[in-house]
Amino acid sequence: MIRIAVQSKGRLYEDTMNLLKEAGIKIGNSKRTLLVKSSNFPVEILYLRDDDIPQTVASGVADLGVVGENELLEKGEDVDIAKRLGFSSCRLSLAIPKSVEYSGVEWFNGKKIATSYPNILNDYMRKTGISMDLHVITGSVEIAPSIGLADGICDIVSSGSTLISNNLKEVEEVMRSEALLISNKQLTEEKKAILSELIFRIDAVKSAEDKKYVLMNAPTSKVNEITSILPGVKSPTIMPLATDGWSSIHTVLDEKCFWEIIGQLKSLGAEGILVLPIEKMIL
Repeated sequence: MIRIAVQSKGRLYEDTMNLLKEAGIKIGNSKRTLLVKSSNFPVEILYLRDDDIPQTVASGVADLGVVGENELLEKGEDVDIAKRLGFSSCRLSLAIPKSVEYSGVEWFNGKKIATSYPNILNDYMRKTGISMDLHVITGSVEIAPSIGLADGICDIVSSGSTLISNNLKEVEEVMRSEALLISNKQLTEEKKAILSELIFRIDAVKSAEDKKYVLMNAPTSKVNEITSILPGVKSPTIMPLATDGWSSIHTVLDEKCFWEIIGQLKSLGAEGILVLPIEKMIL
């Protein structure tokens, strides 16, 4: 059995639980239980605040954790990054009131900045040579300038809507962040085997993202031209149809690539084009 610490609510919680579901791991949805076991995989989920996850994994209370890269860097705990998960992407940025004219990062010299990430911001100041007066706030950082608590803020930005609603503008990016699967450095061989199986399942799910299974009929005389423009995973499958002179072409494409080449496929005589979603893909 392996224990994974997961954020108890919010976007990261939803993305994590969706990933586990896609990986075929069944977890009960009880809102009152902090520790929940899977019914079909040797894993249990420990629900925590996101800022408690790095220490919980580092200390061995949990074997694994799903946490934002920003939280891991801020806490500075000694853990391994087992897998970059590619979701819950955001950035940690400096923002100031819209009405203020911004001349460059030097603007922040001597300014009071509200943040929940003092360690990351201190490191940023060392690298840029900028000296700020940090005011540490654990929540609602975005209101600090409007109530006169700070000249600007350093906070997580996703869509930017929170900044806009508080009359702020993003002026400097401090770091980019995404969800990470972190692990304790002292996992037993048994737990390493479970982690390996978990990552195998995650890779299968992630590999299928934005991929489509594409089938089409085409004149056999045009097969070579069509396959030359298909950026598939490997060589496409070609099968003759019952009608002489026609073949069926099967391949896997990125959805974006399909829309870029659809016109070329049709001009080469492809027809009956069928596009199907892919749930899992083992490479």
